[in-house]
Amino acid sequence: MTLPTVYATINFSTGPAFAQTAIIGSAVYGTNVFGDSAGVIVDVSNQVNYIKTFRGRSSLADQFQTGTLTMRIVDQNGDFNPSNETGPYYSLLTPMKKVQITATYDSISYYLFSGFITSYVNTQPKDATEVAYTTITAVDALRLANLAQITNVTGSTSGDLSGTRINQILDEIDWPNTMRDVDAGTTYLLDDPGTIRTSQAAMQTVSDSEYGALYVAANGNFIFQDRSVTAASIANTPTVFADDGSGIKYSNVVWLLNDSLIFNSASITRTGGSTQTATNAASISKYFLHSYYLNNLLMLTDAEALNYARAYVASRQETTVTCEFLELDLYTSNYNSGIIAAMELDFFDPITVSTTQPGGSLITKTLQIFGVSYVISPNVFKTVFSTMEPIIDSFIIGTDYGIFDTNVLSY
Repeated sequence: MTLPTVYATINFSTGPAFAQTAIIGSAVYGTNVFGDSAGVIVDVSNQVNYIKTFRGRSSLADQFQTGTLTMRIVDQNGDFNPSNETGPYYSLLTPMKKVQITATYDSISYYLFSGFITSYVNTQPKDATEVAYTTITAVDALRLANLAQITNVTGSTSGDLSGTRINQILDEIDWPNTMRDVDAGTTYLLDDPGTIRTSQAAMQTVSDSEYGALYVAANGNFIFQDRSVTAASIANTPTVFADDGSGIKYSNVVWLLNDSLIFNSASITRTGGSTQTATNAASISKYFLHSYYLNNLLMLTDAEALNYARAYVASRQETTVTCEFLELDLYTSNYNSGIIAAMELDFFDPITVSTTQPGGSLITKTLQIFGVSYVISPNVFKTVFSTMEPIIDSFIIGTDYGIFDTNVLSY
């Protein structure tokens, strides 16, 4: 059976870029980055015996979270022990050095995780027959944005589009232009408030004002998607997973029905504006009141804030059974399509999941991926997708959030 070949590299250079630094005058364009001296990049693939990554969106916090990595290295010589003065990487083993996990399958390379080391934990053997390990933990760039405080945003002005403001905030923390993928946005914003907060919080406020999405991709790039992209994404052709042979086989699935994502009242307040509230009486009667609020947003008008509240309730006023987790075991025989799906699928990609229930009934749902986790060891290669209903219904499009059915929404 052919499985993806996993590569793990540690980059001991400074700065956010993961590419090998090229000496000026000898750069390979599109691959290297310019610098005065080459960084030390170590391939530890043959020493790694466990990898676990997670990137995803918190359904309760309603935003993407910092991605994490745990990687265990067999370290019999103490090479990755920061206290080993005779080790080859002594003085280089400091926090915030870069680590990247990739996988190659059928000659195609896929990013699984790119981030920054937060700790090295050495496990020493009791005797010579046991194995010494160094366990490395890492986080993606959202953590860096959450550590960097800002006040004013240079160049911001009333009337900026949301994508422009995201780029301005990334400029404040000197994030490379080559490591961002920012949509233009559809919402015009008030001037930046100039308060002390983290750059991550500043960008999240912009993303919330847009009703968009802010996250870090597996390749380490900041991604900002405006609501026209997030709303339309559910209409893309879904990848089908099924247990009856009609789609890609999966090893496990968890179906869930609860009220945690029901919101039938939303109150939205922009800076300098009055609170705008949308409710759905039928949902409140059925599920009781489930309230949501968000304040200090930056859209220009109260009318836009009201549209936000309407869109939020329209997308969350009802609940149905949903596939909480879908697990793929890449050791499954004849699993080419499953392996490609496990490597390719990412946030907002739609999937259709079908499960035959006891008694012969069938559950089939089309959802979107909002979490991706990999667990890799010598005899294990699993991908776990967490899924959710679309964060904004596909009919809610355009700069005015579309046309709402006033028979459904009351406000």
